[in-house]
Amino acid sequence: MTAEEAIREALARRRPGGSICPTDAARLLGGADWRGQLPAIHAAARALAAAGEVCLTQRGEPVTDPRGAYRIGRAPPPDGA
Repeated sequence: MTAEEAIREALARRRPGGSICPTDAARLLGGADWRGQLPAIHAAARALAAAGEVCLTQRGEPVTDPRGAYRIGRAPPPDGA
């Protein structure tokens, strides 16, 4: 499983409109060594956000380059969808 797949899987386990902590995806990816997976998860989250697949938020506000704790959610549907 890749970091991107772990993020998608963790989001799929949440209710619509829900979000995940990067550690949720890291635990799926790394098992007991999940902390070692965090750099890959952070990079994948930023890449997926840049591609418009996910939205990164801090304190409920969208961000592009989070510092500190943040959440990963599904990207909102495009306008008109």
